[in-house]
Amino acid sequence: MTVSKIDTGYLDGKLLVAMPGMGDPRFKKAVILLCAHSESGAMGILLNRSLDALSFDDLLEQLEIPKSDKTSHINIHFGGPVDTERGFVVHSTDLLYDTTLVIGDDMALTATIDMLKTIAGGDGPESSFLALGYSGWGPGQLEKEIQENGWLVVDPDLDIVFGPKLDTKWDVAIHKLGIDPTLLSGDIGHA
Repeated sequence: MTVSKIDTGYLDGKLLVAMPGMGDPRFKKAVILLCAHSESGAMGILLNRSLDALSFDDLLEQLEIPKSDKTSHINIHFGGPVDTERGFVVHSTDLLYDTTLVIGDDMALTATIDMLKTIAGGDGPESSFLALGYSGWGPGQLEKEIQENGWLVVDPDLDIVFGPKLDTKWDVAIHKLGIDPTLLSGDIGHA
């Protein structure tokens, strides 16, 4: 099922790709799915940082959510440095709840325990991963970082969003723009 959103001029559903000169080490070679963007700020989920210290099975056990024989294994990502104990499931739109935020064609975000229970029961969405934490920007902050050459904006790609090879997502996203990353500079151009 494809769910289309109205174009608001904001970057919801787009990918942010860190420029090579990104000054913040937490976002070096980061690829972020922008889930919400408005005049109030922006919120996104890192797509290429795994959280190896915790498995999905361990998380289900901690939350006392029973598994079934059909429980799917889903990857756990480090979603960003904000509110790192809060979980978000980024998933395909074949399963939506009233609380689900549709963030682009074929992509959504659900931040309720119900989604984890559904996945544990083996009836989750076709594509999904769990992120702990998120990346956030205050009003105008993201726009300023983009203008200062901190980020490139790329159209979403389901292989980048849901693909298992986290270590190649930055290169794939950069090449999607047709850019040779060795030619990129973090310097702002001046006339």
